[in-house]
Amino acid sequence: MIHARQARLAEGWANDVRLSVRDGTIESVQTGVSARAGDVRVDTLLPALGNLHSHSFQRAMAGMSEYRTSGRDSFWTWRALMYRFIERLTPDQIEAIAALTFMEMQEAGFAAVGEFHYLHHRPGGAPYADPAELSLRIFAAASETGIGLTHLPVLYSYGGAGRKAVEGGQLRFANDVDRYGALLQSVRSGLRDLPSDARMGIAPHSLRATAPDDLRRVLAGHRGGPVHIHIAEQPAEVSDIAGWLGARPVEWLLANAEVGADWCLIHATHMNSAETRALAASGAVAGLCPVTEANLGDGPFNGPAYLAAGGAFGIGTDSNVNISLSEELRMLEYSQRLRDLARNVLVAGENSVGQTLYEGAARGGARALGRAAGEIAVGRLADLVAIDATAPRLCALGQDRILDGLVFAASDRVVTDLWSAGRHSVRDGRHIARDRIVARYRAAVARLVAPD
Repeated sequence: MIHARQARLAEGWANDVRLSVRDGTIESVQTGVSARAGDVRVDTLLPALGNLHSHSFQRAMAGMSEYRTSGRDSFWTWRALMYRFIERLTPDQIEAIAALTFMEMQEAGFAAVGEFHYLHHRPGGAPYADPAELSLRIFAAASETGIGLTHLPVLYSYGGAGRKAVEGGQLRFANDVDRYGALLQSVRSGLRDLPSDARMGIAPHSLRATAPDDLRRVLAGHRGGPVHIHIAEQPAEVSDIAGWLGARPVEWLLANAEVGADWCLIHATHMNSAETRALAASGAVAGLCPVTEANLGDGPFNGPAYLAAGGAFGIGTDSNVNISLSEELRMLEYSQRLRDLARNVLVAGENSVGQTLYEGAARGGARALGRAAGEIAVGRLADLVAIDATAPRLCALGQDRILDGLVFAASDRVVTDLWSAGRHSVRDGRHIARDRIVARYRAAVARLVAPD
């Protein structure tokens, strides 16, 4: 049982709220009642967000790409560094990095993660004895941390638009459609060892790393569940796809695939007005990663037009350069303000920006991850986060401004507790396995960066 001084329920704020959780699901919600002996007592309870897009291994790269070299740095120069970095990663290191990444997500307030997993093979591209070896390492990290996992094995067949050959670091990603099918089968078997809320989807990496016929084959064989894809992240990508397929990426995808509520289009940064309206109308979720998009110089999302058209969105931490729930939401709004020279942009009419961002991302993230979560209500997964609204950054705010304070004024340090499908992994602001996870991460990274 959980008792909160106040809670943001599906129908709005309520005081003295008592929740019962059974088998990871909210069984009952009582309001206006006192705590009882044995209850976990918290100050302010919120629906926890799902982090809809992560490449966990990139967490160990944080800070490595912020030194300017000759010429103009860009997404593409960052990618070249990333390819060199992964040539050194071992399965043990991948597992240790993922565990730290997932732990930090939970301490920041994320109850679940969509792991967009494209590391499949040994350096140089040779397969492991079990093609699911590196996915199983992700599963082990999820089990240790207790985070809710939606695993998204990536199809990556080509090195660029027009079926360019893969090379260098891309060899660790590469599968044709048949090998990808075998990979999915192996991964699906391993998923049975995770809690029942774990999910699996598919992730064609991007239009530039697949081809139309391959994409159709994979979608035709998909058994249902989330479909995630990188789309229109960079102007060069838009130009390359338009030159190859005769249409802009979002335009082409919407015309050639049955994009709907199970889909999540990651970034979708460079859309024209027609694409923006069409994506919103499709029911797909726009997967926005504002901190990474700023770090890589991708550019801001077309937020006002997308929300005006009723589009769904969620947030992810992508490269994990800075894992912070509040910072992702804050950067999303601030990117719009900087572009438009205006304030309080991502809200329709007169309303709270923080509430619009937080609750929109909660609903969109849950949909993108295939989780029955995103709000506190009977029958929903107990993906819950508690914050301390008496903290100095929040204590001056009434209930109608708490989410504004969380997004724009507070840090993730106000998170006190977190449950992933009822698993109480963060208590008093610390993950219950923090010391062990951090020690193993430090040892793994020391080996990773040691001179040859």
